[in-house]
Amino acid sequence: MILASQFRNGNMFINENGQMVEVLDVQHHRKSQARAVVRVKLKSVETGSIIETAYRPEDKFKDVMVEKRPKTYVYAEADMAYFMDDTTFEQVGLPKEKIKAMLPYMTENMAVEGIYLNDAFFTIQLPANLVMTVTHTVDGVRGDTVSNTMKDATVNTGLVVKVPMFINEGDQIRVDTRTGTYVERVSK
Repeated sequence: MILASQFRNGNMFINENGQMVEVLDVQHHRKSQARAVVRVKLKSVETGSIIETAYRPEDKFKDVMVEKRPKTYVYAEADMAYFMDDTTFEQVGLPKEKIKAMLPYMTENMAVEGIYLNDAFFTIQLPANLVMTVTHTVDGVRGDTVSNTMKDATVNTGLVVKVPMFINEGDQIRVDTRTGTYVERVSK
């Protein structure tokens, strides 16, 4: 059993009223004299529908155990993305619709974690941070570096990220895959 106060973001699965759901987002709220509340965004494994609800921190749920296996992203075609199991070398596919939020971060031959529920390949988990190369951005204007201004930069996968003004084309940057935000410039 797991308490609502122990929920964490991303790739955590629970059994809620007999339905398997993934915990997408968790926020702990406490207002002045009121009781604490855990606000969660849940995604149904069967239907894909997203539910936003709130629980008391002491509410109990049945934890669903998942297995993680190392995989390599091989390629994508039409509506499927294919991954190779790093131990058995077997290729398995996932519908692009299931991982559409992760596709802008993925490059061929990238290492990912395969998430298995009930011994069936369900989804993937990306590394928390990825190093990407800036392929297009506008030049920063001298003097703009004093304030905390950001500009758009397109990276090698086509993803557009807000970066500081000092980032130029060809620079390598670290991007947080959970939030899609710039973390730092990587030294060459």
